[in-house]
Amino acid sequence: MNASAAHAPTVAHASTAARSTTEPLHVALIIGSNRHGRFGPVVADWLLDRLRGRDDLVAEVVDVADTDLPMSFERTPEATAALSGITPKLARADAFVVLTPEYNHSYPAGLKNLIDWHFTEWRAKPVALVSYGGLSGGLRAVEHLRQVFAELHAVTVRDTVSFHNAGASFDDKGALRDPTGPDAAAKTMLDQLAWWGEALRHARTTHPYAD
Repeated sequence: MNASAAHAPTVAHASTAARSTTEPLHVALIIGSNRHGRFGPVVADWLLDRLRGRDDLVAEVVDVADTDLPMSFERTPEATAALSGITPKLARADAFVVLTPEYNHSYPAGLKNLIDWHFTEWRAKPVALVSYGGLSGGLRAVEHLRQVFAELHAVTVRDTVSFHNAGASFDDKGALRDPTGPDAAAKTMLDQLAWWGEALRHARTTHPYAD
């Protein structure tokens, strides 16, 4: 028991040193709704504050509402132009945070379309899921997304952040009325995302993933 205690500081210092020499993970925050009057940007701003408060994560936004991808998956000049602003962000990301509402027990069509236009960009990378909605808090959309990302060889992290009755959770200025629970949940989720992000980035570098 004494020996374990004596070695504990050494392990902690080694972990800190290893982390300090690691480049921050590039995280793509995907805002998944493009509906008129959407609530997503309010939650996204809160998420960005959580991401920017960390030294190990660097955030970049991909907003479904800013994309113009056809549902036909035809590589038209318009589709190519739209992809040129999206695909590089997904490709250079080491990890993803996907923000989704819940529409009719699932996630939005625009988000599915953006996901389906890509494949290799998702592979062997972690995905954190944040949802908002009414009584369910968007959790049914989250469970559907887990199946989709599993098919794309991505890893969804265990813990999520969900806002039940989201409109009542934030004030008129976009601040959480009670940030205690969401802030704690976000830290847990982002800690898991960072762990998986570092582990999978190292694995992709030393042993490229093959499906």
